[in-house]
Amino acid sequence: MKKTVLISVLTASALVAAGLAVAQSGTSGVRSLRNAPIDEVAEVPGVFHQDEKRFGRNYRQQPPLIPHTISRYQIDLRANQCLACHDWTNAGDRGAPTLSMTHYLDREGRQLDRVAGTRWFCTQCHVPQADAPALVENTFRSTAGK
Repeated sequence: MKKTVLISVLTASALVAAGLAVAQSGTSGVRSLRNAPIDEVAEVPGVFHQDEKRFGRNYRQQPPLIPHTISRYQIDLRANQCLACHDWTNAGDRGAPTLSMTHYLDREGRQLDRVAGTRWFCTQCHVPQADAPALVENTFRSTAGK
């Protein structure tokens, strides 16, 4: 029993010593996420703010982009803050575009007086607009110019 414990302790000690030796041997091939040494001030990339002007649509039936910030909007099962301005009952008073009538149709095509549950989560289709560089290479061409 004592022999087994002694072998286990010696093995663990050897592994720890080997790990320390590897850790201190250098960090060749290891880079920080900032791509800069820890003692160097790294530049922060520019923040892309939303344009207040409306962007055009790039293809037929594209959902409109949101031309204002929605970072503090509550959209969950109980509340949808977008409807405070864009619901047909409020849009005229607020000077906001009303939702398409398709947002008031249930799955069977029946007209509703409230937004259908299938259209409740606006950001499922509509996104805030920003003129930011593409994150990945993109060869998309707008159909509007054709």
